Amino acid sequence: MSFDGLILVCLAYVILLFGVAFWAEGRARRGHMGILQSPWVYTLSLSIYCTAWTFYGAVGYAARSGLEFVTIYLGPSLVFCGWWWLLRKLVQVGRAQRVTSVADLISARYGKSNSLGVVVTLLAVLAATPYIALQLQSVTESLSAFAVPVADGGMVPVSDAKQSWAMWIAIGLAAFAILFGTRNLDARERHHGVVMAIALEAVVKLVAVLAVGGFVVWVLGGGWGPIMERIDLHATQDWVPQSGRFMGLTLLSAAAILTLPRMFQVLVVENVEERHLAFAAWAFPAYLALISVFVLPIAVMGLELLPEGANPDLFVLTVPLSQGHDWLALLAFLGGFSSATSMVIVAAIALATMISNQIVTPLWLALWPAHNSNLRHIVLMSRRVAIALVMGLGFGYYRLSGQGALAEIGLIAFVGAAQTLPALLGGLYWRGGTHQGALTGLLLGGAIWVYTLFVPSFGEGGLMSAQMLAEGPWGIGWLRPEALFGLEGMDPLLHALFWSLFFNVTGYVTLSLLSFPPPLERLQGVAFVNIYEEGPGPRGWHMAVAEAEDYLSMAQRILGAQVAQRFFQEEAARQGKTGWLPDPTRDFLTALERRLAGSVGSATAHAMLAQLSGGRVISVRDLINMASEAADIKEHSYQLETKSEELAQVARQLREANDKLTRISVQKDAFLGQISHELRTPMTSIRAFSEILMEPDLPEAMRRDYAKIILDEARRLTRLLDDLLDLSVLEHRKVQLHIGATNLHDLLDRATQAAGPEAGHEAGQLRIERDFPSEHVGLITDGDRLVQVFINLITNARKYCAAAKPVLRIEVRRDGEFAQIDFIDNGQGIPKAEQDLIFEKFSRLTDTAKAGGAGLGLAICKEILGNLGGSIDYLPGQGGAAFRVRAPLRSVKNVVDVKDGL
Repeated sequence: MSFDGLILVCLAYVILLFGVAFWAEGRARRGHMGILQSPWVYTLSLSIYCTAWTFYGAVGYAARSGLEFVTIYLGPSLVFCGWWWLLRKLVQVGRAQRVTSVADLISARYGKSNSLGVVVTLLAVLAATPYIALQLQSVTESLSAFAVPVADGGMVPVSDAKQSWAMWIAIGLAAFAILFGTRNLDARERHHGVVMAIALEAVVKLVAVLAVGGFVVWVLGGGWGPIMERIDLHATQDWVPQSGRFMGLTLLSAAAILTLPRMFQVLVVENVEERHLAFAAWAFPAYLALISVFVLPIAVMGLELLPEGANPDLFVLTVPLSQGHDWLALLAFLGGFSSATSMVIVAAIALATMISNQIVTPLWLALWPAHNSNLRHIVLMSRRVAIALVMGLGFGYYRLSGQGALAEIGLIAFVGAAQTLPALLGGLYWRGGTHQGALTGLLLGGAIWVYTLFVPSFGEGGLMSAQMLAEGPWGIGWLRPEALFGLEGMDPLLHALFWSLFFNVTGYVTLSLLSFPPPLERLQGVAFVNIYEEGPGPRGWHMAVAEAEDYLSMAQRILGAQVAQRFFQEEAARQGKTGWLPDPTRDFLTALERRLAGSVGSATAHAMLAQLSGGRVISVRDLINMASEAADIKEHSYQLETKSEELAQVARQLREANDKLTRISVQKDAFLGQISHELRTPMTSIRAFSEILMEPDLPEAMRRDYAKIILDEARRLTRLLDDLLDLSVLEHRKVQLHIGATNLHDLLDRATQAAGPEAGHEAGQLRIERDFPSEHVGLITDGDRLVQVFINLITNARKYCAAAKPVLRIEVRRDGEFAQIDFIDNGQGIPKAEQDLIFEKFSRLTDTAKAGGAGLGLAICKEILGNLGGSIDYLPGQGGAAFRVRAPLRSVKNVVDVKDGL
């Protein structure tokens, strides 16, 4: 077939796809769903996983590496067959929260955080860029196979013609995605035209692979027996899978089926019935098995028939061409074309939705309130521009990257997409996961992926010099992108996967354990983790302060007049009212938020309603639920979640708290007598200002000021009581120490993070200097208690160091059976006459108003170290205030092992 004839066939095929898409859109508008809601269509739409990488690249992969190509199909099959419960929960959460993308789901889980959505979106765009470039490369390479004699191996040097083909293909795919992917604003509405076109392409590429495979096995190879003999003959040492790499790639492909934006789009967003997922649980692995069954025979026959140096990525195409079967080669070309175009279209739509909802719309809302701007037009236009931008990035990567093997490019994208897996799985199954943890993990993992894999993929002389690749930045060998932290000899892909996920998971878990989520994030955590028990989600909107007309005006500018009015009318009827305007109750606001979330994302929808409603407030029941789930270590936590009477729960908790305080008061009468002034002062203030607040004509500004004073004094009382209780237990040696192995470096890291900028009145000015190598000392101690000591010392340095540029040095050394840790600041130090008083209870060397507290911190530190068998002393003569902590390498004094205490 001539090259011009091939172009005409391509155009006819594209016209057919447009026709199918228009037909499907028309049927959907008329309500004639029929085949559009078939589980077969849903399953076939999942085949966008099988891109040009699997259609062309799998054969090339098999020719180079043998059975390792199986990992491409094994990972997704294991997920659908063995982890169906995970997919079901993902779909359930997506439907309940009306999520529009993987970024929207992660953002919604962690308190509807827009910053988290932005990070996921940027990471997804970066990860998709090489994958889109891969599709463009596959189409241009397959076109080139028809443009030159096959005797030359089916390969053409990179030329201006190929660059032009790639550019026009990118433009055509962008136009298709814009035309059929941005017709509706609500991303939760199915893109019936796109989905039906993808289903057709899935059939085409499966038929093409089976046709070429059947031709190779039974026409060229003489049947399966001779083919298996050829496979044994061509098998080399390189074809034997390495167990570590095989497992790593299987994990990577399994993660991709969950985290790739295009897969999330068809798996979750386009799903309308859960039974379709049950059908796909066996049908999709069967599809993967069929499309992969002939990969190895085609690879072996290509190696045998085609000249040395022929591109193995094109064997599906060039083997039929070499035998003069042009029509079979044309069918193979259309299969590869379908594989590439379907992926690019859906990926562009998914990424455009993420860019619009997570970046453009929030930015627009920050500049113009939603109720004063035509947000619908802005959102649709931003999605269209984003599609063009995504395609442009893919084309740019294609031009700059050197166009390597298809499998290698695809795996780069897989590792990038896998960075969202910890936050995704943690959000579904761990209520303790927090926004800070997810954000830290994504930033760390994403940065390491970019540094170790994405940037080096451009080749030497690209974005990273050859010297830096070989020697590391500034000649630091252990920072080489392919030998990070001295880990040499590892496969570059597995090296990047290991380090990126290691830091990702570590950051996620560590920061989640160290941080406490706000109320909304706690509620969302319950809604996600307990999706089957808790219903569709948390209900935290209070009765609105805005009028129903205001909400309708805003909704019309986003959803469109007809859709918004119909929604409001349905809600009014549900309330038993006639007309268009329901009462703006909590249930109504929750429903409206979910409806808007389908168009602009959950985080943006929440922010828009907050602008009109004056924020989100939490009911008493919500607060008790949060308290109970947050305190899993408390004896009655689950009971607090299951009680149905809010007032009964509050009364019972207050009675318990009162009884506890009464017992403490009896036991501590003599002790509390020493601090009567510390207790009486805030109580007097609270009482006095409370009485003032009772005045009916008090100005609002004064009312707010007095309320703040009452709150501050109440907090002061709380801190004092906490310190007193802790000190009493420590003094009487009744504390239970949780002894375990730990590292001093990790404890100091926790302390410096916990004693953050909020710890001092001049936040963020203190610079902490540390010698990290010396800190790696193994301890067997109560790490939490030791961290408490470190936090107190760092906090004191923040509060009291009066230097113009305050600095705190932390110096560590071993001294026999002890670790010696010095905390030295550059302030004025403590006067000699007062140095022997600083560890006494209620000793104050400055005024309370400046630093706060009751002077118990150092006394508690002294008692903690006494219980651990160590000591703390003031270290004079250091220029500033200096404290020396001596912690035993193995704490044995007054210890109750944690296992014995449980």
